[in-house]
This record gives sequence, structure tokens and C-alpha cells, in this order.
Amino acid sequence: MSAHRLFTALLSAITLSLAAAAQIAQSPQEPRPRIWVGGDGYGRFSREAPKWIARDDYDGRYNFCRGYYSSNRPEAGGQGWRTDYPGADNNFSVRLGELSFVKVKMKADGQPDNVVVRLTDPLLYRCPFLYMEDVGTALFSDEEVAALRAYLLKGGFLEVDDFWGTAAWEQWAREIGRVLPPGEYPIFDIPADHAILHSLYDVKEVEQVSNIRFWMQTGSVSERAFMNDSPHVNFRGIQEANGRLMVVMAHNTDIPDTWEREGESQEYFDRFSPNGYALGVNIMIYAMTH
Repeated sequence: MSAHRLFTALLSAITLSLAAAAQIAQSPQEPRPRIWVGGDGYGRFSREAPKWIARDDYDGRYNFCRGYYSSNRPEAGGQGWRTDYPGADNNFSVRLGELSFVKVKMKADGQPDNVVVRLTDPLLYRCPFLYMEDVGTALFSDEEVAALRAYLLKGGFLEVDDFWGTAAWEQWAREIGRVLPPGEYPIFDIPADHAILHSLYDVKEVEQVSNIRFWMQTGSVSERAFMNDSPHVNFRGIQEANGRLMVVMAHNTDIPDTWEREGESQEYFDRFSPNGYALGVNIMIYAMTH
């Protein structure tokens, strides 16, 4: 069985159906994680405060760490640091625990114990993997630049996703260039045969995916198509001299929506979620093992 077919079979067996995923039975003795399916106090439908990182959150198991930053402008479809929060974080953590041997930290209610971390917080070093979205609106302070540089050069890993178009790319390239100067740490296109795309599942390409609302309304996977400003995915990285990737960037695609919105449309799930989860799991495993 191919890796993709195996992954699809596993995910189908886990999910059973969208209704079942949304209504997993929980016993008082052993709460079970559930998939976020929209509304109900989560995601863009709420004003849920960030769960800030705390020392007691860490016991050797995995916590999804979302990076907090300030935006100096809005981007269509984005919400700054909290874009897709906390639905994408929750669903990815649930599936990571089901599809790999990673031990995900759970709260008393059975849901993943995901955290939000400021870049200047010393507890950032408890996060071997840091995730950020809508980074084309980010504006780092000098203190954040220094802190993020130290984190990455001491073995940390950053993934950024869901930012679209030329203006967003140029702003992000400028900000990450303050962290890792391009003369020493150039940005490059990650080739299809790189280990990060094959660390567990055989991902042959990084798909272009639009957010679910845009896709349902237009049928397009390119959110800036009307401006001719997002023709294809840019999957890029920054590495150390020894070849270790420190930063992975998925530009002109919305992979986290394939996690966050998996329970809202069978068609969207079938078309985009298997590859979205396969890519996310691959990147996570690479980050945790390099």
C-alpha cells in the first residue's frame, strides 16, 4: 500500500464520519479528544483568550506552541497571530497523536494542551516546534528579533503558513531577514526530494489550498487569483550550514484550514485534509528529529 493510501485509510478509520468526529462519546473516567467543527466557543467565532505558556504545562509530552506577534496591518482573510486559533492547533494535535507515536499532552477534559508563547518568553525553549500564521502582517520588536534568532540557532524550529501574495511575502522576508540575515542564511526553495517531505508520509507536492469559505464560494484554491498575485505555492526554507532546516515557509496556501475545517465539509475534507495532515505530520517529525 502506498504511503498516501495508507494515510488515507488510517484517517478514514479514525474519523469514521464527520458526524462521529464531531460527537465522540466521552466517559467520565477517560475523556476522549474531539475534533473542532466550528462555532461552540472555538476559532474565528469566539474571542477566546490565548492560553499562555506556563512551566507546569511541560512534562515531557508534546504541546503545540503557537507564536504570538504584533501586526502592523491587516490582510484579507487573516487575523494576525490568532488566525485559525485554536481550531487548527487542536485538530492537528488530536490527529498527530492518532497518526504517529508522538505523545501529545492532554488536559483534564481530554483535549490537547496547546499553548501560545511570546517570542521573548524564556519558556519558548520548551517548544521544539513553533507555529505561526498570517506572518505577512508581522512586525517584530528588536527584542523579539534577538530572542527568535537565539531560539533558532540553539536548535529551535519555526513553521509559518497561510500568508498570501507579494506584499505579505515581502514583509515576512524583511522580518525574518532581521532574525536570520539573508547574506548568511538565504531563503531557498525546498526541493521535492527533501527529507522533510518524506519523514513519514510520501508527500509529492505541497498543494495550494484556499480557506474553506473562499473555496466554497469560488471553487478556486488561489485566494489572490483575482489579483493574479498567488499563482502557485512557494514552499521555502532557511537552514544552517550543516543543512538543518530552521524555518519552513508555506506561502500562497492555507494548510491549517485543512486541519481546522475538516469537520465542516466532507468534500473539503476528502480533497484537502489527507495531504494537509500528511504534510503537517512530516514537518513535525522532521523538526523533532533534527
